[in-house]
Amino acid sequence: MRNLAKIGLVALVVTAIVAAYETGIFARFADPAALVSQILAMGAWGYLAFVIAYWMLQPFGVPGTIFIIAAPLIWPWPTAFALSMLGTMGASIIGFEFARFVAKDWITKRLPARFGTYNHALARNASQTVVVLRLIFWMPQVLHFFFGVSKVKFSTHFWGSLVGYTPPLLAVSYLGSKMFDASGSLQPGAWRIFAAMVAVSLLIAGVSLRQRANRNRDATEHGVAGERVTKTFVE
Repeated sequence: MRNLAKIGLVALVVTAIVAAYETGIFARFADPAALVSQILAMGAWGYLAFVIAYWMLQPFGVPGTIFIIAAPLIWPWPTAFALSMLGTMGASIIGFEFARFVAKDWITKRLPARFGTYNHALARNASQTVVVLRLIFWMPQVLHFFFGVSKVKFSTHFWGSLVGYTPPLLAVSYLGSKMFDASGSLQPGAWRIFAAMVAVSLLIAGVSLRQRANRNRDATEHGVAGERVTKTFVE
């Protein structure tokens, strides 16, 4: 019965994706300018439409960057940040849960081999690894799926993602109007802001990884020292 339910959910998701392509829904949200136009046309319903569209489309194909670029072009930055975070977290949870409970075996067989390295990092320090990966890579679908098929707990994934998403989403929401024009194209000089964001993200990630390496080294040294003390008493 459980396998039948999984098959039914997979079929439902595939059908919804095909329908979205056939009816032009994906095309309408193919770029920030199209998304801005659609949301503005909905008036007060635009808030709800933005979040639901983000939840339903991002985990299965539409880049999340389209939504977070469009948000500050529609609303003041505090509103843009809140909606971007709500949409990003919801999409991440949907992708995570879909991978863990619906398509785990199928996804596990198709994940790139390099994700094995991240699995080792999750085993050593799950929370920090989630934060660093979200901070650097943001919200690609494959990362949602990887966390879903890994052994990381839901709560660890939730809070780690929330922390990791906060700096980049805050930066894009606050600086969005300076980075993009009304069509969603890059403004002149926007590369400087992007470069600064990447540099800050890498700096934070580097500091975090350095701290983890120091903790692992200290733990190893304490372990070796403990073994030496034990041998001394035994002898």
